[in-house]
Amino acid sequence: MKKVLSRVCVAVTLLLCARGQVLIGDCNFEKPLEACGYSQGRDDDLDWEQANTRERPSSDPWMPSEPAFVMVNTSGRFAGQRALLLSPQLRENDTHCVTFHYYIGGRDGSRPGHLNVYIKENNSPIGMPCLECIRPSLSLLGTSGAGRQHLLAQLLPGQRGLLAIKDIVVQGHQCMNTPHFLTIKGVEVNAGQTASFHCTVNGRKRDNFHLWLQGISGREAPMKATKPWNNRRFIGTFDVENTTKGDSGRYRCIVHSDKGVGVSNYGELTIKQPPVPIAPPQLTSIGATYLWIQLNANSINGDGPIIDREVEYRTVSGTMYDLQPVDKTTHKIGHLDPDTEYEISVLLTRPLEGGTGAPGPPLRARTKCAEPMHGPQRLEVVDIQSKQVTIRWEPLGYNVTRCYSYNLTVQYRSKMLFKEETREEVCYLSQSHDPQHTIHNLTPFTNISVKLVLRNPEGVKESRELEIQTDEDVPGVVPLESIQGSAYEEKIILKWREPEQTYGIITQYEFSYKAVSSFDPELDLSNQSGKVVKMSNETTHVFTGLYPGSTYSFTLRASTAKGYGPPVITQFTTKISAPSMPAYDQETSLNQTDSTVTVLLKPAQSRGAPVRCTSPFPSPSFSNLWRRKDQQVVSLIICRVEVEEGSKQETVMEVLGAMFEQQQKRKVFSVND
Repeated sequence: MKKVLSRVCVAVTLLLCARGQVLIGDCNFEKPLEACGYSQGRDDDLDWEQANTRERPSSDPWMPSEPAFVMVNTSGRFAGQRALLLSPQLRENDTHCVTFHYYIGGRDGSRPGHLNVYIKENNSPIGMPCLECIRPSLSLLGTSGAGRQHLLAQLLPGQRGLLAIKDIVVQGHQCMNTPHFLTIKGVEVNAGQTASFHCTVNGRKRDNFHLWLQGISGREAPMKATKPWNNRRFIGTFDVENTTKGDSGRYRCIVHSDKGVGVSNYGELTIKQPPVPIAPPQLTSIGATYLWIQLNANSINGDGPIIDREVEYRTVSGTMYDLQPVDKTTHKIGHLDPDTEYEISVLLTRPLEGGTGAPGPPLRARTKCAEPMHGPQRLEVVDIQSKQVTIRWEPLGYNVTRCYSYNLTVQYRSKMLFKEETREEVCYLSQSHDPQHTIHNLTPFTNISVKLVLRNPEGVKESRELEIQTDEDVPGVVPLESIQGSAYEEKIILKWREPEQTYGIITQYEFSYKAVSSFDPELDLSNQSGKVVKMSNETTHVFTGLYPGSTYSFTLRASTAKGYGPPVITQFTTKISAPSMPAYDQETSLNQTDSTVTVLLKPAQSRGAPVRCTSPFPSPSFSNLWRRKDQQVVSLIICRVEVEEGSKQETVMEVLGAMFEQQQKRKVFSVND
């Protein structure tokens, strides 16, 4: 076996308090550990053993030749076992220089374990080792502050050997051959920021210096930069980036050189959490373009003090965002858009960079609608028909409606001769890119006034009014009651009025007529029909050449430029005319006596009704009409013809003839009885 040199980790913990002037901690281990103030650790697996080769020489080849020391024998031990040696507490709150010798020995050059040195301040955790030993030799440890050293031997698996320490010397000043630090100050930052520690090193910067920042919880930071302070000192800067609350704790600077190790005091890193309100702001008043809120930010998560307050608000739909400083507990957010929903949060700020916390819980609030800016514009007619009109207008944007909830109606008034009617319809396509609306069921050839009405909950705006006339249509029917007729034997005179609903300008009237029946069934009516066209200013017509006793059907309709309207049908009947008798010769009488006259009767020609009977008879009532000059009575022969019109009988008498003595001449009279 031979002595093996190996890298050893040494950690020292110093608990320093300003109590007394006598330095303790020196020990050559010739006396018991307790006499030097050293003690065994309680939370370990092995004990340190004192050895004195003068009193008890050893034959182990790796045993140190020095007479007195403390050691940990790794033979027969298990990997991971530990032995902890505690130094007495150094109570001076000042710089100390600790020197000691250490040895590592193992079989066949193996390394039996680690030697770590910790420095523990007061009641702080043990922290991380501050010293890593490269070779067995004299170690110099410069410390700033009060504390206690912990020497911890930790075994490696399956290795035999020993770890030994001797001649620990504690001095109340800095080590002459190693750099050391001036007292470092604590740092306070807000979470998420970079904490910068500035460590002032007593001595000139050397290339073989290795400096870093070590946290008691294990986080380390390399040196970011150095700058000379004077010809005897320089400052090293260390950044702890992206800090969180878990990075809070104590940090110290460590410098390694080929002469030894320098350890600073601990500086406290305080991580403050930026404040965040627990509750959302409260809404106190709503307008179309403003919202009044109460910050409601007395209860917070995070750290104070609060030095600034801001209100952050954004639209729920869209990209609008703004941030406003606040100096009171209530705040008016102005210049908002009507009928728009906003998310409002409060931001609080504490001192130092990055002290603004995250936005608190948001309040959602919607502004009221505002009165429309103006009514629909560019209203125009795109199509006119007889019963409908189509209009269009400029699309309505939010900047006009000032509200997302609105309706658009079309109001129109029809101006007729004796009345005025107003109606209103909803425009369902008002949000189209090319909005238009068709008004149906209008009266043809009528003047109407049209306007659009824009409404939202806060007000009403109207468009300009359009005056429109609907197109013509076919006219209505001529009133039946207006058709008046005067019937004669061979003509009928008709009078009428124009339709009540002309739906345009009447251009003409058309009469169609035909005979439909006669009292005389044998009468041929096939040629009794025709058509008559009258001008618009004519409302009377005489139908001639008709048959007596015949019923005629008249169809009348009016016309505009769009065509004829529906017809109206009526009937009128000509009067019955007396039958016509044929002509008789002078020798009408077949036989004549003093008291009788015999004549041959010819059939009578009917005129509107069939002949019922023909009977000659002398008429005493006419006896005074015809006499000889000598007052001799001449025989008078009268023929009576009866016709039937329905249930009415009409008697027509016809004088057939009379014989005159001088002239032998016949004369015929028609007599209505």
